[in-house]
Amino acid sequence: MTVPLDPGAFVPGPTRRLAPTGSGPLDGLTFAAKDNMDVAGWVTGAGNPDWRASRPPAERSAGAVRALLAAGAELAGATVSDELAFSLEGRNAFDGTPVNPACPDGLSGGSSSGSAVAVAAGLADIALGTDTGGSVRVPASFCGIFGFRPSHGRVPMDGVVPLAPSYDTVGWFARSAAVLQKAGSVLLGAPEPEGEIPPIRLTLASDAFDMMDSAHQAPLLSAARALGAPEVCSLFDREQALWLECYRVLQGAEIWRAHGDWIRSARPRFAPDIAARFTDAAGIGDAEVAAMREVRDRIARHVRGLVPAGSVLLLPTAPGPALLRSADAAEIGAFYTRAMALTSVAGHAGLPQLSIPAARTAGGCPLGLSLIGWPNGDAALLRFAAGWEAKGYWPPTHPP
Repeated sequence: MTVPLDPGAFVPGPTRRLAPTGSGPLDGLTFAAKDNMDVAGWVTGAGNPDWRASRPPAERSAGAVRALLAAGAELAGATVSDELAFSLEGRNAFDGTPVNPACPDGLSGGSSSGSAVAVAAGLADIALGTDTGGSVRVPASFCGIFGFRPSHGRVPMDGVVPLAPSYDTVGWFARSAAVLQKAGSVLLGAPEPEGEIPPIRLTLASDAFDMMDSAHQAPLLSAARALGAPEVCSLFDREQALWLECYRVLQGAEIWRAHGDWIRSARPRFAPDIAARFTDAAGIGDAEVAAMREVRDRIARHVRGLVPAGSVLLLPTAPGPALLRSADAAEIGAFYTRAMALTSVAGHAGLPQLSIPAARTAGGCPLGLSLIGWPNGDAALLRFAAGWEAKGYWPPTHPP
């Protein structure tokens, strides 16, 4: 499959743009915003036609949108989202499935699919997405770009359609680490004083890399080791399935709390797989939630113990390259089992995570390497990536 001139990154309909409202570090740059973020005067569709039809135009833009406009960036449009952001695949039965410019036979990853494709295709310099369970990190990996999930609560969520609030974050994409860092200087608020950012110490999560197949593991391990001589740790202690179940239960309960009343009253149309996920969420009981909150507390303590200030975990962003657009249910299910365990790490602990396009498969599709930092170590991660980019490490120089 070849990449079309219009890869379907933006929500179908008339082209919409907004001029900057101020001047600053983003002068001359463009950005896109995921369709679950309010833009004043635009209807927020959240990837679903019945949600879109039930909403008036927004009166005020989301905080992240306002911040980028005020810093000099021009808004290039609203990007396709998986329905209510409840997917990691990058498909939308109503707004279309964006084409991955870096791997056209593969999916772009969701739910911030359109935002990732807009950046990868050069249609925007920066794009905003949301990341609850990997919805910025996985598309960044699939599309061969930089993607950042900030520390939980670091970037305001006002004006954003919620999914699971204790995991929800506003993240962003860029084609270069330098531009990603520029956007971070605006979105993260006051920068950390230079002297308070410690030097980076790297630890490689060996069991996380073991979740990849060997053909994809080798080039990504090579890229990770090229960053230095990292220490090695066991991240999951053989509890990957429990980490995944903890995320499923807690996320699902919050999703139903956020949207269950609307779903019961409006009876909206959903694609069959999305409808099944909401049905599963509706059946999660209070006892399950209480038990898994204790599990999450234990996981968070464990992960945070691995990343004291100045320490960074290295792990795969996703278990492999982009899922094929032709992938069947079994392949998609196997992907979710591994991917959601990997992406749950930063989510459970509320930590910042940066996905870097660090390697490629033999067929040329990107593989993302992730760096998980300490609480509010966001600026240090972005500076680290920009520094390595300045040395010529990225774009990937480590094919198999």
